[in-house]
Amino acid sequence: MAARLPEALYDKIKFFAKFPQTSVSLRQMVEFGTKPTVGTMFKATQFLREELPVRLAHRVVELENLPYNLSNMASVRRVRDWYAESFTELVDFPRMETPAALKARDRVTVDANGHVVPPPIHRYFTPVDPAAAVPAECEAYNTAFVELIENIKRRHDPTVATVAQGIKELKAQHGLPHIDAQVQNFLDRFYMSRIGIRMLIGQHVALHKLPARDDYVGIICTKTNVAQVAQEAIDNARFICEDHYALFSAPNVQLYCPDDLHFMYVPSHLHHMLFELLKNSLRAVVERYGPDADHFPPVKVVVAEGREDITIKVSDEGGGIARSGMPLIWTYLYTTAPAQPEPETPGSSDFKAPMAGFGYGLPLSRLYARYFGGDLRLISMEGYGTDAYLHLSRLSDSEEPLP
Repeated sequence: MAARLPEALYDKIKFFAKFPQTSVSLRQMVEFGTKPTVGTMFKATQFLREELPVRLAHRVVELENLPYNLSNMASVRRVRDWYAESFTELVDFPRMETPAALKARDRVTVDANGHVVPPPIHRYFTPVDPAAAVPAECEAYNTAFVELIENIKRRHDPTVATVAQGIKELKAQHGLPHIDAQVQNFLDRFYMSRIGIRMLIGQHVALHKLPARDDYVGIICTKTNVAQVAQEAIDNARFICEDHYALFSAPNVQLYCPDDLHFMYVPSHLHHMLFELLKNSLRAVVERYGPDADHFPPVKVVVAEGREDITIKVSDEGGGIARSGMPLIWTYLYTTAPAQPEPETPGSSDFKAPMAGFGYGLPLSRLYARYFGGDLRLISMEGYGTDAYLHLSRLSDSEEPLP
């Protein structure tokens, strides 16, 4: 019998899960973090202290009610317990009364019809007068909260690999070749929520701890250089390819991108998506022509700038994917590569991956693209190669697609 959460704790979690989650956009994060002060950080701390338990509670309730007895898998229970522990720490974190200097003055807003608009209660940040006298306790309170959420982020580092282990156990127990739509939809919701939680935590910690940097607001770069990030991903993917196949030189990757193309984005997210796409293309090319081939056709990365989107196309001549296999490429744990051994310390980072074999690269990359209003699509010509289209919104006003 699976260990259940204490009834009193689970009742509290279910209560929090009744509240809606509050979406945040990339632009809001940047507008708030451009000139953070102790006062604005205190207000953001108040928001996260309320928002993070709600997001965690939604996931705990779902983890407790999964189909196919998945909730009773030891690995899934472990993840559930991490979420419940983090929920408890956040709820138990002491409250601090908002100092009078930081309380918003009553402002009456009237809409076009002459109706008074009630002030927002729960929002990512509240403007604060930079000249307001902020008590010293506020800074100590902010620091204590940052330490808490840093520890929470570290606790959840192995989540992707641990949940994947539960799904593997499920497939083995039921003899399933692939997971069904119900489990697939759960994983999409779960991992999208995880991206959002880690984004909020990472941004808050960076604003509090990192020194001010040109073109950076926390972990968001207001002028992300697409060519530079793409070249770094190319270099890393080719290195992994050479190491995996014992090659003297991996297939060349030709980059077609204006050197001065910039937009507001999270460079680590962009690197992760491109790295995964390039690994897939390099693997396909090497395995089609063989590691001992004298020549490999190059992989091409073409970047186009539109009014709404920046689109990156990764094209290879790796033989493509059969049309019957196309619906499966977004399925978690589906891969055409040989299975890889489990890492000794699984999931220490979302961005450390082998050449291939776990079946998480494409579905997770699509979630990262969709998190800020983009998308990822693949078009394949069996017998020739595959084109991957990574669409990235340059408008920066899309809110998180929270489940």
